[in-house]
Amino acid sequence: MSRLGGIVVIGAMSAGLLAGCGGEKAPAAGEGKLPISISLMQVGDIPAKENGIEKKIEEYTNTDVNVQWIPQSAFDDKVNVMVASGEMPTIMRVNYVPTTFNAAKTGLFWELGPYLKDYKNLSAQSDAYFNNIKIEGKVYGIPNFRDIGRTAIVYRKDWFDTLKLDIPKTLDDWYEVMRSIRKDDPDGNGKEDTYGALLFKKYNEGVSSPLTRIAVSIGGVNKWGVDDAGKLTPEFLTTEYVDTMKLFKRLFSEGLINSDFPALDPSDADKKMDSGLVGMKLNGVAQNGKSSQQRLTPNAPDGEIDVAPFQGTDGIRIAGEPGNYGMLVIPKASVTDEEQLKQVLTFLDQLMDEELSALQLRGLLDVHYTKTADGKTELKDFDAYQREVKPYRDNLLSIEGYNVPELVDVPIGMKGTKMARENEQYAIANPALTLSSAIYTERGQELDQMIWDAQTKYIMGKIDDAGWEQEIASWRKAGGNQLITELEASYKELNGK
Repeated sequence: MSRLGGIVVIGAMSAGLLAGCGGEKAPAAGEGKLPISISLMQVGDIPAKENGIEKKIEEYTNTDVNVQWIPQSAFDDKVNVMVASGEMPTIMRVNYVPTTFNAAKTGLFWELGPYLKDYKNLSAQSDAYFNNIKIEGKVYGIPNFRDIGRTAIVYRKDWFDTLKLDIPKTLDDWYEVMRSIRKDDPDGNGKEDTYGALLFKKYNEGVSSPLTRIAVSIGGVNKWGVDDAGKLTPEFLTTEYVDTMKLFKRLFSEGLINSDFPALDPSDADKKMDSGLVGMKLNGVAQNGKSSQQRLTPNAPDGEIDVAPFQGTDGIRIAGEPGNYGMLVIPKASVTDEEQLKQVLTFLDQLMDEELSALQLRGLLDVHYTKTADGKTELKDFDAYQREVKPYRDNLLSIEGYNVPELVDVPIGMKGTKMARENEQYAIANPALTLSSAIYTERGQELDQMIWDAQTKYIMGKIDDAGWEQEIASWRKAGGNQLITELEASYKELNGK
């Protein structure tokens, strides 16, 4: 089984990574502090032991918290080892990958779905967050919440104003914006050195693929489409996606996008925008506006960044993101009975109370942030916040806009936060996100790569329409047809269609 549209490939398990992380037995009610061991992904430097954030969490929840930080580069390998050994903490952050699916299906994690209604903060969150981490229709974890509707265009508003351009709504609009920024000298230096947007290697992978985003905006599907009869269709077999590929083929042939895209790292593409050479970032999110402006200003003091949702002729229509960055599971090896489980769920629910939401999202009062006269909050020491607070914010449970006072920010920062929250209503879901397929578990990377390579060859003009059809036929024969059949069976099983 595997998640469709951006699978994380797990490396081989390394016994050398094994370190003790067994969960402690919870005390009976009234017996003092509840011991909670948690394994989380390291973000930046490891926070100091007994730091102010952990102390505040312990004090509020009456727990004794012990965090094990796992380096991001070794994360999935380390989780594999912990699962295989049975040495697991009370709460374990995991990615939504085959190891997690298999561990859940074999009963290593508690199924949490039936309990969520009893916890006020967990039950208050949108069902979509939990639907997107289901494993064979069941919820085994709490998502590391991320905004589902944060997909956005980050763009140079000053260039759009200079060239009298609007946010594109049709493929013809997209062509004209890309042509104008390339040819009409928006920076006024007399050189043809600007691009509307850049493609980059792996441009067609994951949730931030520009082609998927544009195809969705004009009425297409998000990675996969499903009809009323439960028939599934991958995006690259839909008219909207193929037409978007044809647009990029034309842009490439006319020199309106960068010819080096198959080798360009996404971070290098961002640096070109920061240096004042690019008009739009198509793989960004609404909250990127503030940081993009900060990086652009030293290089283009008059440059103005803005953010806008992808939209078509009928209004906003965006490719919905999964709504999580992994999830927190509760292993049965550490939490052995229902009474302990409820204690741990109470702890997780408390993390989303107002006091701890503010702690994760703002830090410590008068250390990382201050309160304004009208009850809002303002960051005081951003560097300390990034170093001491962000590791917890990125790993635990919080949602900007839920149980936390508003952050006073520059207008572009506040606009991005608001847009990411409000645009969930316009998000198109990927219906295959939580479906299972044996062939995708076994050979999904190979099947995906066949299509990704064919798309690149098509855009670069190395194959024509007939060549594209041949590539599709090869994909079907190599397992694509079997993949569709298995996903449709999984969809029917989960949805009764």
